[in-house]
Formats: sequence, C-alpha cells, structure tokens
Amino acid sequence: MIGLGDLGVVESVEVAADGNLEVAILPTFLGCPALPAITASVREVLVRCGHPEGRVRHVLAPAWSSDRISERGRTALAAHGIAPPAPSDAPEPVRLGLGTPCPYCGSLATRPHSAFGPARCQSMLHCAGCRETFPLMTAM
Repeated sequence: MIGLGDLGVVESVEVAADGNLEVAILPTFLGCPALPAITASVREVLVRCGHPEGRVRHVLAPAWSSDRISERGRTALAAHGIAPPAPSDAPEPVRLGLGTPCPYCGSLATRPHSAFGPARCQSMLHCAGCRETFPLMTAM
C-alpha cells in the first residue's frame, strides 16, 4: 500500500564506519506498537538485498511529522480509506466549520466519530455524505 519512504519513516541509509549498511528510521511516535514489525521488515529487506550484516537504528531527531509523508504516500493513504493530514505549510482553506475531506467521496461533511482509531496514530471520522466511517492519520 505505502512504503516507509513515502510515509517519511526512513531518515537515512548510509554505509557505517564498519562498511555495513545502516538504515535510520523515525518512529511516528514514541511507543508505536508497529516499530518492532517495521524494524524486522527493514532487516529482511537488507538481507534480501545482500546486506545480512546491515543494521536498523531508531532515531528521534528530527522528530517525525505528517509533513514527511510524500504526495504519493498521501494519495496511497487516501486510496485505502485513510485521510492523511494536510501538510503544515499548505494554505488552510476557509471551511466554515466543515471537516476533513472524506477519502471515499470527497465530501467535507465529516465530523469526529472517535478519538481512538485502529492505531494510536489515528482517530476516526464519520462522513455524512456517504455515511462511511474512516480513519484520520493524526498530525504529530
């Protein structure tokens, strides 16, 4: 659906002093339950690509933010029913109280449904237009 690069989780891929590849990843937030699975997946890719001694390092600076999600990543999230937050430098349209665009029908007639979503980095919204409930990736 979406790669770690498009999600903005990969901070760097470098050759370490010992000659092995080292991938630095940024957790989307501290305590992310997906971090062990993400780390294992990156290690598997390193091994498959011929770098069995490659390492994955978790870094906290710079802090991950939803601004790191690429346009391709935002499109992929929306295509799978997850509303990505707008980049912080995007001009905020005047919405007159209307909500986040629905990833299914595009309606702005959305409202909060639950602060808790399928992952700790998501909340749930409800669309009055198509009556779907969908996750919103929260800006960190």
